[in-house]
Parts: sequence; C-alpha cells; structure tokens
Amino acid sequence: MKCGFCGYDIPLGTGKIFVRNTGRAVNFCSNKCEKNMLKLGRLPRKLKWTVASRTWREKRRSKK
Repeated sequence: MKCGFCGYDIPLGTGKIFVRNTGRAVNFCSNKCEKNMLKLGRLPRKLKWTVASRTWREKRRSKK
C-alpha cells in the first residue's frame, strides 16, 4: 500500500485507514500525513518531502 498523501510505501501492520463519507478509503503512513491532508488541507505537491512534489518539480524542470 502507498500513503494517500506522501506517496511512500506503508509497511504491513502499520498506518491508518480513513474512510470518507462517500465510502472511499485513504491510507496514511503517519500522523504527519493525516494532519497535513485532513486538518490543515495542504496539497502534497507543495511540500518538499512528498513524492508528488518531487515529480511535479521534475516536470517543471523538463519543460524549461
């Protein structure tokens, strides 16, 4: 499984599953990821430590 926020692999037996009202489940590897997404409403691509940020920055560099 991968974390729904940062994109890193979650080791078996760890992490949290958050189920939305629509029935969609989101997996989190840590409280840090859970709070950044749910409580603070941050976008993963704007935080340097996420996989989404790294891929987004690489795409921007290749276009220039």
